[in-house]
Amino acid sequence: MNKLLLGRFPVEKSTLFVCDMQEKFASGIKYFPQIVANSKKLLESAKIMDIPVVYTEQYPKGLGHTVPELNITEYSKDKFEKLQFSMMTPELMNHLKGELKHVNTVVLCGIETHACIRHTAIDLIDQGFNVHVVVDACSSRTMVDRKYALKAIERMGANLITTESAIFGYAPDAGHPKFRMLRELLQQPSADTGL
Repeated sequence: MNKLLLGRFPVEKSTLFVCDMQEKFASGIKYFPQIVANSKKLLESAKIMDIPVVYTEQYPKGLGHTVPELNITEYSKDKFEKLQFSMMTPELMNHLKGELKHVNTVVLCGIETHACIRHTAIDLIDQGFNVHVVVDACSSRTMVDRKYALKAIERMGANLITTESAIFGYAPDAGHPKFRMLRELLQQPSADTGL
C-alpha cells in the first residue's frame, strides 16, 4: 500500500498552505466567515506545533489582501502573490526546495475549492507531496463547484480531512506535551460549513 494514502502527517515534515483568503472574496464565497474561523484554528494549531505556514494572495492589487480576521502575519512571513490558480508559483516552489526542503506533507485550506485549491492539489501531488485538504476550511461560490471539486481532489490522491481531524493529526496521542493546547482550540466545535 502507498504509505501516503494512510493519511499520516508528521509534524516535522508538514506545512500549512493558506490559499487566497482575501477581502474581495468575502461576500461571494459560501460560508466564508465559517471558513475563516476554521482556518484560524488551523493557524493557531500550526503555531502551537511550530509548523511553517505559507500563504498566497491572488492579484492583491485588485482583490485586496488576506482578511484581517486571520491576522496572517502573526503566523507567517512567507507570502506569495500570484496570478495563476495554483499556489505553486516558481517562487513558492523554490521556497519548498530551499527553506522547506524537509517538507513532504501539505495541509491545504482556502478558496476557491474548484479552482486554486484543486490546481494546487494537482501540482503538489504531481510533485510527490502528501496532500491533506481541509474540507471545512475550503469553499467556493457555489456548493456544486465545491462538492465536485472535493470529489475530484480525493480521486487524484489527496486526503480529505476536517479542521478537527487536522488538529488532532498533529498530536495523535493524548500524552503528547502539546496535546492539551491543541485540545483547547477544539473546546468549541469547528464552524459548520454546510457539508
